[in-house]
Amino acid sequence: MRQAAYQAGLASPENSEQLIIALEPEAASIYCRKLRLHQMIELSSKAAVNGYSGSDTVGAGFTQAKEHIRRNRQSRTFLVENVIGEIWSELEEGDKYVVVDSGGGTVDLTVHQIRLPEGHLKELYKATGGPYGSLGVDYEFEKLLYKIFGEDFIEQFKIKRPAAWVDLMIAFESRKRAAAPDRTNPLNITLPFSFIDYYKKFRGHSVEHALRKSNVDFVKWSSQGMLRMSPDAMNALFKPTIDSIIEHLRDLFQKPEVSTVKFLFLVGGFAEAPLLQQAVQAAFGDQCRIIIPQDVGLTILKGAVLFGLDPAVIKVRRSPLTYGVGVLNRYVEGKHPPEKLLVKDGTRWCTDVFDKFISADQSVALGELVKRSYTPAKPSQLVIVINIYSSEHDNVSFITDPGVKKCGTLRLDLTGTSGTAVPARREIQTLMQFGDTEIKATAIDIATSKSVKVGIDFLNY
Repeated sequence: MRQAAYQAGLASPENSEQLIIALEPEAASIYCRKLRLHQMIELSSKAAVNGYSGSDTVGAGFTQAKEHIRRNRQSRTFLVENVIGEIWSELEEGDKYVVVDSGGGTVDLTVHQIRLPEGHLKELYKATGGPYGSLGVDYEFEKLLYKIFGEDFIEQFKIKRPAAWVDLMIAFESRKRAAAPDRTNPLNITLPFSFIDYYKKFRGHSVEHALRKSNVDFVKWSSQGMLRMSPDAMNALFKPTIDSIIEHLRDLFQKPEVSTVKFLFLVGGFAEAPLLQQAVQAAFGDQCRIIIPQDVGLTILKGAVLFGLDPAVIKVRRSPLTYGVGVLNRYVEGKHPPEKLLVKDGTRWCTDVFDKFISADQSVALGELVKRSYTPAKPSQLVIVINIYSSEHDNVSFITDPGVKKCGTLRLDLTGTSGTAVPARREIQTLMQFGDTEIKATAIDIATSKSVKVGIDFLNY
């Protein structure tokens, strides 16, 4: 992300602090805690918000909610206030809430806990993404087209008429947004003329004939050149993706750190889908209050702006992986495996040792530093390159262990740091900072107290 921003001219490597990277689920969480009551729609039947009382049927509530969102689309005011939203007044020290960020490709979950008095946030559960975004609904539609027109034709059509395929998916997208639990009238999807034309050439018979022959009784052909889908047929396309999201959330709610969650915020583009809203409400409405911010698709953007204004708002994060570096240690008979023995200038070394900086799932405070001292193999060495490795596992001994991946290099440039006399044993102290949204490193040459240039490269290693 950083390299892309530099290339686009948003910031420069010389002024790297001009660019702050925000993490999507955190941005959503920061925005949600600023909400005022008029900026959200509560699906839970526990309290009347925005004038919907719990006695309304869920279906009617959804219709009102959609109307409410539609009316408010015109007034996209975004106020950054020092006063924390009214939702906040209900949250106490130690309270937890879940942010479910459902976009096109993935659904990310984050659990935050409130730390008073400043209202800083502590991450209790790391953001886990699953491939359960709204693209899953597009994939189900594609499978339906396979069933009606044949996979061979659809795949060929994508290659031969790519623009028309995009038109068809755009037409489906607009109908997908019209799907709702209480809908009764059918949804019409316009087939591009080139689809109808190419199908006739490919198969020798018409699209209408294919629909009659396909046994898919809930999709009909309309004389205006459209596929007519029953609301149940459309809802069925959503079902696998929504079921996966609900299952993913159920797993999350089983975890001890997620018990007693007060609020669930549903954000992201896919959160606009009434079918998803209803499913989440039905599954979890009795465990916590379910809230959808207005302009739900813009939640992350607005949260990123708030994060940029106060990056210290998230005080504790969970490290997603175990990080460390590969080093040589003195060889200890009986402790180190014989195949790792390396004899150099009469000294016995153990190679490939994983020197752990931080463990997977460890809580890391903002600005927390890990210190290590390294000695160059030769005193005259001017560049030290240290490889950074990561693993999902906690107990890693060697960089050759299963699941350990090289993820970057740390380069210490020692040119110009030493005076005339090079000490016999140089010591370079490396400081790595993990609690931020990015890993940062600095280093000092102990002999000269001079700062050593450090770059971490996560791309070209």
